[in-house]
Amino acid sequence: MTWDIEEVERNLKKAFDENSEQKLLDLLKKNTFLFYELVERKYTMQPIFHEVEFGNKYRCDFLWLSDRSDYPQWVLVEIEKPQGTLFNQNKSVSNYLKKGIEQVDNWRRYFAEYPSEKERIFKAKNLKFRYILIIGNKEEWEKTEFSKNWRAYNDKKIEIRTMDVFKRAIENFKKNPKEFFCFEENPITKNSKELEEYIEKNSFTRFLG
Repeated sequence: MTWDIEEVERNLKKAFDENSEQKLLDLLKKNTFLFYELVERKYTMQPIFHEVEFGNKYRCDFLWLSDRSDYPQWVLVEIEKPQGTLFNQNKSVSNYLKKGIEQVDNWRRYFAEYPSEKERIFKAKNLKFRYILIIGNKEEWEKTEFSKNWRAYNDKKIEIRTMDVFKRAIENFKKNPKEFFCFEENPITKNSKELEEYIEKNSFTRFLG
């Protein structure tokens, strides 16, 4: 077996219990199958890359290329601390949630203001992006009607997902490990240097321009 599922499950629980963003990020780097639920085209899964910088200002936790049938797109993912208060008592957005949204919004604005950066990083001008923010847990998001409605309303430009996606990946793997065969081709994530090499060498990226 490519991954030690019991160990991954223990380490995921530890990251959650300690509310450690760094331990969660380190675990995700070593276990690409945890992204299972976020990948649309699982049978043609591409490598996942970590800590990709945009200019000298911003950094994306994880990204990968999705070969959608209508048009390929880059999926950019921001991971926050496993636990935190999403809304204040007066229903205003907490600093925890605000920080995550601002991170992703910064990427969007950056590429809008500096389109040449898209071409420099991804070697293409015309690109589609899917932005994902992973923050909070299902219980926290479904605590009140306000939080559920807020998420539904604000899920248009930034896809908001919960930490539960990683737990469900483990559950799905236990039930049907054969479904994860494409992730076994790239069991760990790759660095930004490898992203450059991937874009240069992979013919799949050429028609994105």
